Amino acid sequence: MSDFHAIALAGPTASGKSEWALELATRAPVEIISVDSAQVYRGFDVGAAKPDAVTQSRVRHHLIDIREPHEPYSAGEFVADALAAIDEIRARGRVPILVGGTMLYFNALIRGIAPLPTAHAAIRALIDARAASRGWAALHEELARVDPEAAARIHPNDPQRIQRALEVYEASGRPISAWQRETRPQVALRLSRHALVPEDRDWLHARIATRFRTMMDEGFLEEVRELRRRPELSAGAASLRAVGYRQLWGHLAGESGLEEAVQKGIVASRQLAKRQLTWINGDPGWQRWNPLDGRARERWVDALVSVCQRAE
Repeated sequence: MSDFHAIALAGPTASGKSEWALELATRAPVEIISVDSAQVYRGFDVGAAKPDAVTQSRVRHHLIDIREPHEPYSAGEFVADALAAIDEIRARGRVPILVGGTMLYFNALIRGIAPLPTAHAAIRALIDARAASRGWAALHEELARVDPEAAARIHPNDPQRIQRALEVYEASGRPISAWQRETRPQVALRLSRHALVPEDRDWLHARIATRFRTMMDEGFLEEVRELRRRPELSAGAASLRAVGYRQLWGHLAGESGLEEAVQKGIVASRQLAKRQLTWINGDPGWQRWNPLDGRARERWVDALVSVCQRAE
């Protein structure tokens, strides 16, 4: 495979990435590597839009169901696992395609991992306690005082990245932005990069709302209820920061009514989509495709089939 090591297909939630990748799989010898921080967890099925057993039997998927929900999983671990999967797929003469919307994972794979301090459970618990009493917006302001560069990049509605930035600062006494300036790619990975970027945000918002309610009809609430039965899983688990899971967990804990939780989940999904598009639009390395263009998927598949044939 001379031109690239793997294909990458990114995009905001509900933009149609999986459908595009699966259509490519009908015409090219590809295997899918999930780039999704929720799909790595066992038991996160409906709310993570995880491909079902029939789909996975038809097209081989990687990095799905590789952790229990109470276990942490970092961007660094993702990079190591993704690189191993890429090598394994290529060794079989097939083409890896990385598909998902966890842009932190894509960024780590493309640009490398900063040599950050390891997670510190006690500090993280203290940050969570401050967030519970004061709110994440207040902690974002706190981050702006100690690391304005990081705060400028991190949205106030992104608790996971706010927490990690504060944790690094409090554990090391050094801003995360200073650590990140030392980032270097681990390998010279060549990716054929593509991103779905809908030109009509109202269309995307409508799809997000429809998909969330469809997931509710398919048993999302029951899935979260089942997760709550696991004694080792607490509300502070990193896996439960996933959009939808956090809101439904709160409903089952008595924090909100069901419809309020659903609305919060839809709003959080829209905020996630906005952050994903911000990542993509800030990087000119992505070739953009508009999923509202009726022939865009056909042209993309045709182009990638040709690329895959050259790679064989």
